[in-house]
Amino acid sequence: MWICYLLRCADDTLYCGITNDLDKRLDAHNAGTAAKYTRARGPVALVFSESCADRSAASKRELAIKKLSRGEKLLLIASVAGC
Repeated sequence: MWICYLLRCADDTLYCGITNDLDKRLDAHNAGTAAKYTRARGPVALVFSESCADRSAASKRELAIKKLSRGEKLLLIASVAGC
């Protein structure tokens, strides 16, 4: 199973990525060994995740989320948080 996820970085920016092991990937982001973007912006917090059928579906969802404006991403986060 693949997962598309959004992180909130310490500088309040949002980062979108995909993985097949979310816990391991979050640990790597917070250790500074995952994405170059999050390396200098840690610690990060998971604010959204969505299961996808396969890597292709996860990549397509990641691209769709990356095309959203910041406001739209915040609405997506709020919709799953029940706010």
